[in-house]
Amino acid sequence: MSDAELLQTIVEFLAPRRIFRLGVAVSGGGDSTALLHLLAAWAREHGAEIAAVTVDHGLRPGSAAEAAAVARICAGLGVPHETLRWHWDGEGNLQDQARRARLTLIADWARGRGIGAVALGHTRDDQAETFLMRLARGAGVDGLSGMSPERHAEGIQWLRPLLTRSRAELRDWLAGSGLAWFDDPSNENPDFDRVKARRAIGLLAPLGVEVEDLAAAAGRLSVARAALAEFAARTAAQIVRVEAGDVVFEREGFVSVPRETQLRLLSHALRWVASAEYGPRFAPLEESLEAVAEPARRVLHGCLISSNKREVRVTREYQAVRDLSCKPGDTWDGRWMVRGEEAPGLDVRALGETGLRDCQNWREVGIPRTTLISTPSVWREDKLIAAPLAGKPEGWVAELTGGKEQFLASLTAA
Repeated sequence: MSDAELLQTIVEFLAPRRIFRLGVAVSGGGDSTALLHLLAAWAREHGAEIAAVTVDHGLRPGSAAEAAAVARICAGLGVPHETLRWHWDGEGNLQDQARRARLTLIADWARGRGIGAVALGHTRDDQAETFLMRLARGAGVDGLSGMSPERHAEGIQWLRPLLTRSRAELRDWLAGSGLAWFDDPSNENPDFDRVKARRAIGLLAPLGVEVEDLAAAAGRLSVARAALAEFAARTAAQIVRVEAGDVVFEREGFVSVPRETQLRLLSHALRWVASAEYGPRFAPLEESLEAVAEPARRVLHGCLISSNKREVRVTREYQAVRDLSCKPGDTWDGRWMVRGEEAPGLDVRALGETGLRDCQNWREVGIPRTTLISTPSVWREDKLIAAPLAGKPEGWVAELTGGKEQFLASLTAA
């Protein structure tokens, strides 16, 4: 693989997106190191600007030294670099928490520097491994469609310019160019799912199933996913409304569409109402859809699903938000902004049954009780000051950071 061929991959990926200021996440491994060098060359040739960031999770004795080595490589390339550090508290799934922390840290770093897009070094091999891991978890079309070349999260555009290239191609190019990288010992740890998937791919080779085949299957499913998402968005435009933070489907329209579309709409509503990164797992989602067939209530993914003869409603569950608190003007539950005449000692919290009893006119607003108790209100210690959505505004307003238009747009987002 020549310099020109790899650089052309970068150019063809970035040119349509008209990006001239870009962050790049560099761990020091072969994939991200190759991406760093290629982006540095791209920036020089196209008058662009890049900055690099490394997240040191502190989980291995040599991680700090590797981050320092990345900093030296960046200095030699004239690329600004910063190392961010994260400490695991010892609880929860280590790999999942590390991934989430890495995303948040890099997003904060990028926003703080006015960088709207960050490039990641995922390759075709990563795509194939992700396909197998999601297959093992019982993923549907969306999960099996693999990683997208572009996605939006945490207010950042995440790009994967090398998703069509293989891990071997990048390492061969680095070695041929005399460029060094680090091999993370955890990439050989059989306790990790990705390592298991990598080894499984090797076992599939005698059947004629290679990395390229698995990545191609993910690509074909991605096309199917886009078509299904577009149909779901068009359906939703006709049958959905957003009310006090709830997603409400007109029942007749909801039950008349194919089951796949019902599942897609319900999953997206749960994810959207809960401000969650991912939707629920498929099995409990299917069970919840069965409950929708008749008037019923069911709790899933931090939400309450209720249905009657007229509508199917997805509401934020009170138990999921009862302990959430923020100051007025900050974002509450990932999607609400509450504003008014601020004063010392005020907090934004869920209304709850206690607060609802202080709202004498709540029935007049026409919003279900189960919805209102999960909406944001203003408190001073144990005293309710205002409940903007429950008929006690007192000069305060509560606004969603995104309404129906954002709900529809996010249905088709990768």
